[in-house]
Amino acid sequence: MTALLEFRRKRDWEQFHKPKELASALTIEASELQEVFQWKTDEEVTRLLSSSSREKVLDEIADVAIVLSYLCHDLGIDLNAAVLSKLQKNEAKYPVERSYGNAKKYDER
Repeated sequence: MTALLEFRRKRDWEQFHKPKELASALTIEASELQEVFQWKTDEEVTRLLSSSSREKVLDEIADVAIVLSYLCHDLGIDLNAAVLSKLQKNEAKYPVERSYGNAKKYDER
């Protein structure tokens, strides 16, 4: 996180990184990741991931992680704690005995 904050500070980009803008940027970066896979068959994705194009996937995933890291930092959110908390909520929503092998949303069962 220190390197990310230093990168941003050196460019005076904190002024642009308001929560709303970071949330928008997160959506855009996630869409860029999705674009890499768009319209590809499973076989094409497998070939893509074993080629030099894998670097594009890594870069897009990194962009998502960077923007999310900035957003969590600026909002004072511990990402690991938030993930664990949400996992506990999902455990209650999706108990194994009702969810195993079932892709339906908890309120659609």
